[in-house]
Amino acid sequence: MDTDAGAPGGRAQRWYARLALVAAAAAVLAPLAFAGIRSVVLLGAGLAGLAVAAAGVWWALTRRGIARALASALAAVAPAAALLLYAWAGLLWVVLVSLALGALAVSVGGAALGGDVRPRRPPEVPAAPPQQPFLIMNPHSGGGKVGAFHLKERAEELGAEVHLLDSAHHEDVVALARGAVDDGADLLGVAGGDGTQAMVAGVAAQHGIPFMVISAGTRNHFALDLGLDRGNPSACLDALTDGVDLCVDLGFIQDRPFVNNASFGTYASVVQSSAYRNDKVQTTLEMLPDLLTHQRGPRLSVRAADTAIEAPQAVLVSNNPYRQGDPAGLGRRVGLDSGVLGILGIRVDNAAQAVGILRGRHAQGLIGLTAQEVVIDADEPEIPAGVDGEALTLPTPVHCTIRPRVLHVRVPRHRPGVPRTKPPMDWRQLRRLALSMGRRASGTDGRPDLHR
Repeated sequence: MDTDAGAPGGRAQRWYARLALVAAAAAVLAPLAFAGIRSVVLLGAGLAGLAVAAAGVWWALTRRGIARALASALAAVAPAAALLLYAWAGLLWVVLVSLALGALAVSVGGAALGGDVRPRRPPEVPAAPPQQPFLIMNPHSGGGKVGAFHLKERAEELGAEVHLLDSAHHEDVVALARGAVDDGADLLGVAGGDGTQAMVAGVAAQHGIPFMVISAGTRNHFALDLGLDRGNPSACLDALTDGVDLCVDLGFIQDRPFVNNASFGTYASVVQSSAYRNDKVQTTLEMLPDLLTHQRGPRLSVRAADTAIEAPQAVLVSNNPYRQGDPAGLGRRVGLDSGVLGILGIRVDNAAQAVGILRGRHAQGLIGLTAQEVVIDADEPEIPAGVDGEALTLPTPVHCTIRPRVLHVRVPRHRPGVPRTKPPMDWRQLRRLALSMGRRASGTDGRPDLHR
């Protein structure tokens, strides 16, 4: 029996790492074995197809009319032409086998490296049930989850006072929360979107009382990173009777709190357009050429951690950095208590830089930073921004800061937890794992290691 199969650096991981390296080697050698020198042509054709497709996408986004149509056709035809070349040479099956072996290497390699990665859970602080909880619920959020899951009725059964927002009239959720605190509320909670949650969370942090998230929004990004049950918002109410507190960070843009992120640049400008709500696709395609080529919209500059980003097309500032290297983990954060903001800047000025984006996080046009403060300035007195999904216009310069562990979030003791994601693929680490564990397994002197 393999007693250490699940342990970090265990026997199973060692064999996973070895299998990944063998599969990767086979993926490279298969074309050489069956195509010989033509394998170089295969590789070149594939890379050229991807490069031309990326350039075509850039030209399609930055041009209009017939030029956009031709660029779109080029982006579609280039990869197809590479596949046709493989088929004409009778080597398509070789390419497919090589791709399958490469996918196997990545999958098994992820399993080998994943054994050393565990979702980091912030410390839990035992908490007594609140005496006077006050919850704000948006009955229209998430397509009507408040009514579908009978959240108001269940919360009131558990002793909470519930205020249903009136969609016919604008209500100031900050004023509602402050009024509740003045009346003695010892917990504030929200069933609604992330933007509403952020505003009420700021009041809770200011007064030092717990804040409760009820996952009744559309995307529930904050709830995801807290490990809450997004499929059953009613389960979040268990925190009223059997809850624990998590101390997490809170981001601020000027004096406005945010729990997820603030975006600036192209996306923020598009969603601010009055035509966007009526025709999102057409409005986006119409505005992108001028925005991406800096002929329209503010010219941004970013200062963070002694680093400057000049004229980026888009900037995302997040309350704690997002994960990198795992496509399945996009939109998830490593933690909520690191005490730093995540900054992602995108600057692509031509087709060559668009092709470089294929390199992922190592691309020249992608800048990733972490800092406790970020300043976004522009050549205009005001810039559009999207803060936790809400469109705003802010005076420049815009200061984004983070306040570490100021928000005490009350969550159920028993909850699904943060979904596990794969670590970035690191072939050097994979090779070290495969080789070093083999030596460690037999001890440094060649005798069995009796401490395993």
